[in-house]
Amino acid sequence: MHVEGTPSTTPPAEQPDAATPAVARALALLHRPGRAVGRTVLGLAGPPAAGKSTLARHLIDAINRREGPDTAAYLPLDGFHLSNAQLDRLDLRSRKGAPETFDALGYLALLQRVAADRFHDVYVPDFDRALDEPIAARHLVRPHTRLIVTEGNYLASPTTPWTDVRALLHELWYVDADDSTRDARLLARHTAGGQDEAAARHRVDTNDRPNAAQVESTRTACDWVVRPDAFASARRSA
Repeated sequence: MHVEGTPSTTPPAEQPDAATPAVARALALLHRPGRAVGRTVLGLAGPPAAGKSTLARHLIDAINRREGPDTAAYLPLDGFHLSNAQLDRLDLRSRKGAPETFDALGYLALLQRVAADRFHDVYVPDFDRALDEPIAARHLVRPHTRLIVTEGNYLASPTTPWTDVRALLHELWYVDADDSTRDARLLARHTAGGQDEAAARHRVDTNDRPNAAQVESTRTACDWVVRPDAFASARRSA
């Protein structure tokens, strides 16, 4: 496992996307020598609010600008959150975001499909934070898509079905952020979703933090660690 963090001598404003460490590594993975015919699947793991979806979008946008539209596509685990109705049925609403609150087998099945099916459009669900619910078909994988960027908390987990997910990934990166940054992001996320500050604080302390601790224990199973500053400057200039 390599920890990214070596600063570049080139000012960020002058760097092309391919020179940013994360994009350069993703491009190298896409164009690796001896790459078999088929799609490349890159996974991003990390605790809640570490910046996984931000990095995924940055990679996809940069690669599509360089390689052509729809070269890269997005497949977030958050699209497989159980609905609030199912969480209520299972008495799991207070644990939303824990491993048992995802349709992990459904996520694995779609990941297997996009890894193998190069002949059809594949529609991918996402999570809508305003609705606090998963929604169908927000994202699209086209037949000519060559790179799938998938992200979620538990991709490095050593239990099934996550180990089957890991077997489909050509690389798995760990997106890291300090606890205070993630804490502030989570509080802002929950209050924006309609919770008052006390309820948001309770959710962070009793649910998000235990989930994060579980994810952090899998850090060493990832191939590379990405710091937020590895793509923050490129994101601002994009």
